[in-house]
Amino acid sequence: MSRFAALAEATLLSTSELARDTGVSPPMVNKTAKLLARSGLLVSQRGVQGGYALSKSSRTITLAEIIAAVDGPIELTECTQAGGVCELAGQCPTRPNWNLVSEAIRQSLESITLFEMTHPLFLKARPREKGPS
Repeated sequence: MSRFAALAEATLLSTSELARDTGVSPPMVNKTAKLLARSGLLVSQRGVQGGYALSKSSRTITLAEIIAAVDGPIELTECTQAGGVCELAGQCPTRPNWNLVSEAIRQSLESITLFEMTHPLFLKARPREKGPS
């Protein structure tokens, strides 16, 4: 995704170009590109001049969207997943806090865009809220 963000919007890259430019194996690039396209973050164009491109501006794609597209829902423990059942849930004193931790991480990932990740100085300059002391 960072490779796409570094290019002009709607620039198409083939999976072979992505593999070459990133050093990621072609099968992994193919698999990941399909997941990102299926989630609506990439668009694909078939044909000799085909490839993949960002479906929208890198300023509007969040890290949470990218992670969810590739890995599924952002949850730290089984008990915080929708429908997740843990055999220790009834006796786990930390279970309520895992929901809070998962939500805090999810909110952080939702607040950072692909553009910010590819422009580190921009990310550093961004004000951050402080939590309770």
